[in-house]
Amino acid sequence: MLSSHLRGEQSPQGIQAAAAGRVTAPLASRLRKIPPSVFGRIAAVQTRTGAINFGQGFPDQEGPPQVVEAVVTALRSGRNQYAPVRGDQALREAVARHQESYYALTVDPDTEVVVTTGASEAIASALLGLVEPGDEVVVLEPYYDAYAAGLDMVGAVRRPVLLAAPDFRLDEKALRAAVTARTSAIIVNSPHNPTGRTLTRDELDLVAAVARENDLIVITDEVYEHITFDGRAHIPLATLPGMWERTLTISGSAKSFSFTGWKVGWTIGPEPLVSAVLAAKQWLTFTTNAPAQAGIAVALTEHTDYLDGLGADLAARRDLLCEGLAAAGLPVFVPEGTYYTLTDVGELGWDDALQFCLALPERAGVIAVPVNGFYDDPAGGHMVRWAFCKHRPLIEEGMRRLGSARLRR
Repeated sequence: MLSSHLRGEQSPQGIQAAAAGRVTAPLASRLRKIPPSVFGRIAAVQTRTGAINFGQGFPDQEGPPQVVEAVVTALRSGRNQYAPVRGDQALREAVARHQESYYALTVDPDTEVVVTTGASEAIASALLGLVEPGDEVVVLEPYYDAYAAGLDMVGAVRRPVLLAAPDFRLDEKALRAAVTARTSAIIVNSPHNPTGRTLTRDELDLVAAVARENDLIVITDEVYEHITFDGRAHIPLATLPGMWERTLTISGSAKSFSFTGWKVGWTIGPEPLVSAVLAAKQWLTFTTNAPAQAGIAVALTEHTDYLDGLGADLAARRDLLCEGLAAAGLPVFVPEGTYYTLTDVGELGWDDALQFCLALPERAGVIAVPVNGFYDDPAGGHMVRWAFCKHRPLIEEGMRRLGSARLRR
């Protein structure tokens, strides 16, 4: 078995190792077509150059200090063993109260909530638990790269629906054309990474209608639910008529409370769909960090004021970044939610956003992320994502550097 793998595709290093009598680990076929995450490559560039990082979506500030203290208390009081596989009871109850308070959704914490190791595990578990090999799954393009990787690993077929620049609106004809007899699910992300769009009620109604008409499951990634701007309200798809019974809603604490390193997420939905997530999750991480769960239960119970001020705080930094990008000659879409915006570097003469981003640290002392890997459409090869969840002085300095740099190819 091992020798047959080794006769397949190998790197030059692997061939040299085999010639020297050493065995290299074969890469399973399900992973061979999935490129490494661009975030690891960009992080390595940042480490090497020390450039200002506008690429990765982690905030410069942390959430409420009382939440950190709650984790410390949990650590010191013996909360250091496995939490229940479904998740800490207090956290599941807090998630259910959150849904009731913000969206008037009644959720049973015992059967309709499962805690996951971040939203990424929730997405992977949903796909493993609900999607068969060969199924087609509709995604809105550009799509977060973890969706594509997850679909490839379960052997599903990606059916992208382009949100076309510059306004990134969902087109009804394109959505309906993407659905076939083999389609089993739609993945929806709103507020949307990387475009910053917040889908309107009309767009969500369209998704809901297509799902109902074709008996599809909808997996919604709502991790940016509390980061919307200019008076926009987040509308969970599960609140629309006829959608609760066919919708898995994924969210978490990383974006809402600025604790990205804790990796505490959750999935809510009807019991059969949540049970499918749990069936997969138990064989992935089994359970999620117990002290961090205790802290996030406190966050959702006692510190919702942090959520209520998050959008207004980030809106000012959004405006600062967007103004700086525009002044540097980069056409920018002003985001409606999340903490990202996109620019098209094709107008600066770059054929490939990755090459632009690799050159950027030397030219300008800043880092951004190319979103080539978020697109099937060739137009995505010119798109670059910028994060503005950074301290104001850092944004000001980064925009000063961009303004004085030679950005044209």
